[in-house]
Amino acid sequence: MAKEGKYVQLRLPSGEMRNVLAECKATVGQVGNVDHENIKLGKAGRSRWKGIRPAVRGVAMTPRDHPHGGGEGKSPVGRKTPVSKWGKPAHGTKTRRRKPSDALIVRRRGK
Repeated sequence: MAKEGKYVQLRLPSGEMRNVLAECKATVGQVGNVDHENIKLGKAGRSRWKGIRPAVRGVAMTPRDHPHGGGEGKSPVGRKTPVSKWGKPAHGTKTRRRKPSDALIVRRRGK
């Protein structure tokens, strides 16, 4: 978009405007095979060929295997937010730190 001193201003695909050092390198364009993400695997075997193992719900595990595990019958999660197997917040909780790079954002992306 523009050059100012040692920074250049970029408009990212998300709509965010951001200052980036002029000496940085980047590839401009679009990824090939855009429809790759739309492929339905169709059966369990096909995902196994890719090395993806079955996903077991945390609620179905024991307390030593997952923070959601244990309890009598079908128990709820039992905490304020759902968490990963290692206790990190999951399901939409913002985990991004306010880095100094936030100062380089000229205009935030639209919702």
